[in-house]
Amino acid sequence: MERAVRAAEQALIEFEIAVETFRVEVENFSRLHHQKLGPMYARLDELDALIAEAKAERSGDAEDLRLAREARSLVMPMPGVDELFHDWMGSEGISDDAGAMLTDRPVRPPQRVRPTEEAKRLYRELVRQAHPDLAQDEAERHRRDAFIARVNAAYGRGEEQLLRELAEEWAAGPAAVAERRLSESEELYARLEWLAQRKELLTVVARELEDSAIGAMLRMAPEDPDRLLDEIAEQLLVQVSEKEAQLAALAAG
Repeated sequence: MERAVRAAEQALIEFEIAVETFRVEVENFSRLHHQKLGPMYARLDELDALIAEAKAERSGDAEDLRLAREARSLVMPMPGVDELFHDWMGSEGISDDAGAMLTDRPVRPPQRVRPTEEAKRLYRELVRQAHPDLAQDEAERHRRDAFIARVNAAYGRGEEQLLRELAEEWAAGPAAVAERRLSESEELYARLEWLAQRKELLTVVARELEDSAIGAMLRMAPEDPDRLLDEIAEQLLVQVSEKEAQLAALAAG
């Protein structure tokens, strides 16, 4: 029974590492998605509104006027839009950098925050060594909780050097106390039950990440997500060109 508990603990830690790694990948890919494609989606919304307004102006039909107001409401500034698009769009509309993405002008590449393979290795090793579930008392658990929070933050930012420093810090810290042997079967069963519940919770989190729109996109191109963004950007540019042509035809008509 004790061996089963130890095996379950290690399995849970490995699962937590996998879930946290994927969560960071989803978060970083979501940021890059907004940075790179957000301005194009904004331009498409603006073109949809202009086309609907042009049609309503020509027809004067009540339904066309309603559709035009509805389309325009989608491009009105909303709270938090600067944060959402990471300075690509503000109350004045699309920024110069964002506009450059719709033309042939050079544009600064969006910030990529994707942990390197070495950062992933360091992260996994640190979590295996310092995981709070390996603590024997509350004081040690609090120390590990605080340390792992710093590890997660560094990994989320892709800071490989900081992860190295944290590895050195942990190695130089208090030696881990040998784990207490669980002798009573009731304690072992209780521990196994807790581990199973924790696994169920993590399974829900993992499923939600995988089922999210960004998670689904990552599963489509796990080895080269940047290429997927480029392909989507090309498709959006085609849509922008088509809608601009439609708007020009309405204006000419």
